[in-house]
Amino acid sequence: ANQTYKINFPKHIVQQQKDIRKVAKFPKCNVMLGGFPCPGFSEAGPRLIDDERNFLYIHFIRALLQSQPEFFVAENVKGMMTLGKGEVIKQIIEDFESAGYSVTPYLVNARDFGVPQLRERVFLVGVHREKVIKKYKFEYPTPQKSHGDMENLKPYVTLNDAIRDLEKDPGPYFKGSYSSIYLSRNRKKKWDDQSFTIQASGRQAPLHPGGEEMIKVDKDKWQLVGGEEFNRRLSVKEIARIQTFPDWFEFSDGGNVNISENGRLDKIYKQIGNAVPVMLAKAIAQPIADFAKNKLATQK
Repeated sequence: ANQTYKINFPKHIVQQQKDIRKVAKFPKCNVMLGGFPCPGFSEAGPRLIDDERNFLYIHFIRALLQSQPEFFVAENVKGMMTLGKGEVIKQIIEDFESAGYSVTPYLVNARDFGVPQLRERVFLVGVHREKVIKKYKFEYPTPQKSHGDMENLKPYVTLNDAIRDLEKDPGPYFKGSYSSIYLSRNRKKKWDDQSFTIQASGRQAPLHPGGEEMIKVDKDKWQLVGGEEFNRRLSVKEIARIQTFPDWFEFSDGGNVNISENGRLDKIYKQIGNAVPVMLAKAIAQPIADFAKNKLATQK
């Protein structure tokens, strides 16, 4: 991920590659963006309240205390809202507010913001009480859907819109057999649907929408129809499109020639699956950018 960032933004980067728990000093900034680890919150995992990863957000707060940005945005999985019957998210918000911020959680679905994917995520948006709210009377607006079934919204973006042109030249994709766990549910969407959530794993990538639909043959058991050419996983190029990365964006595979092609590809799948979809990130950040633009205009 560090290499990928350097490739794409070589003139705008200073990297600290230490474990965040070992970073003693954080620089001043206007906006802090981050996503503290989510496995402990995920509905797909054991959801242990005392999972040590659930407490790494404390170091995000430590960074805020040192840097005192005007805004911060923290992204996480939907499961964070329900862990411990809601008490965990309540405590996390109180802890972030103790650093001097008004904090509001927003649960959104990426497809409502132009992303061809069903992906629910939580954003904690923090606004500095003294630097922004008190001084400028600014309140972060609730994110408004831009896409949907209503007349005043743009139509949802589909797999057909996003990746149909890549059908004959998809680029490399993760290969190999499908486990019984993989085949325990439907993995293939239709062309006019949005994708399943893109996960941080090549092996778990959804199937390409081409060919016949999967057939449910028993409880937690689905069957593929047709040969491998009709049941391949989505390629790296395709999942990057589904996450709304521009085609020019490059991903590093680490460059280790001693790792198999699947292994190198998996490093890219992991980066893309862990990312916030670009169009969703833009929608969440736009009010902050607009505030900054207006603030600069009034200062001139």
